[in-house]
Amino acid sequence: MILGIVGLPNCGKTALFNALTGGSADVASYAQSGAEPNVGTVKVPDFRVDRLSEIFKPKKTIHATVEVIDLPGLPRGSVADGARVTDFLKRVREVDALVHVVRAFTDESVPHPSGSVDPVRDLQDLETELMLSDLGIIEKRLERLDAALKKGVERARHEAEQKTLFRFREALEDEQPLRALSISADEEKMIRGYRFLTLLPVIVVLNIHEGAFGSAETEALLGKFRELCSVATRTRAVVLSAKIEMEMAQLPREEAKLFLEDLGIGVSAMELLVRTCYDLLGLIAFLTVGEDEVRAWTLRGETPALRAAGVIHSDIERGFIKAEVIGYDAFIEAGSLTGGREKGTLRLEGKEYTVADGDIINFKFNV
Repeated sequence: MILGIVGLPNCGKTALFNALTGGSADVASYAQSGAEPNVGTVKVPDFRVDRLSEIFKPKKTIHATVEVIDLPGLPRGSVADGARVTDFLKRVREVDALVHVVRAFTDESVPHPSGSVDPVRDLQDLETELMLSDLGIIEKRLERLDAALKKGVERARHEAEQKTLFRFREALEDEQPLRALSISADEEKMIRGYRFLTLLPVIVVLNIHEGAFGSAETEALLGKFRELCSVATRTRAVVLSAKIEMEMAQLPREEAKLFLEDLGIGVSAMELLVRTCYDLLGLIAFLTVGEDEVRAWTLRGETPALRAAGVIHSDIERGFIKAEVIGYDAFIEAGSLTGGREKGTLRLEGKEYTVADGDIINFKFNV
């Protein structure tokens, strides 16, 4: 999974990137022209992996990971400038979900590009840039479709695509992101290659000052953001302080935990965002265990065992025989794989079995 951190300049994107990755990228503001994105990897927190590692004491413990790209700030009006944002648009189309950082803090040392802090305006400004980008793609494709239809080439297929793109264009011109539309499986397959930005799942991050946690103003603003996000599917809004989270990322684990408790924060930014992303994208984790390795593997929900085997290795998928499965909670209750077998909670499943979150699986295969 790849997350793209986006936002207007000076909103705290890079501070959040550092908080997530434990990195030390320069948090000075930078514009989109000529700037290279920061790229890092986040280890997905999972208490189940840690507990299983304590039990099996393997040579290696491997958590699932998420790649994070901190993209340069995208000022209002950038898409209209054309070539200046070509690289930005290319990179942002590589991601699976967007983390849109919206500034809700004041700091005289970090000037706001618009001269004032207005989170709702900033949320809408960046969304407008993404909608303009999608509109540009649609207009170019409609021109090509019109030319093809005049030649009578693959008329039925091109007419169906044209109809879909007309509907998409109308929504965008009404300032409605494409994720707010109901899209059929056939339409999704038809437009998959275009990687429309307003179709991507979005987590809106309200980046507040450290002293604003739990305030009436923050709660009211978060409520407003959640109301704005509710018009589109696959959109969530969360609140955090990227500056505080970045500082905590540099602390030892126990000190960071105490720091969180002192501030009255339930979970870290990393855990909050990863949980939210998994929920948005419909992702789950299954686990493999043994003396050599305890590991978490990520896959989409409703995935059959055969395809889950292929996540580990194509040979396992090709030679699949059976999957030996036990749920994490059932394993802990049984105390061991042997105990699970005796209780009947460790069972054999076929290739059509739907893998559940937290399943511990040993694949039987022959190649």
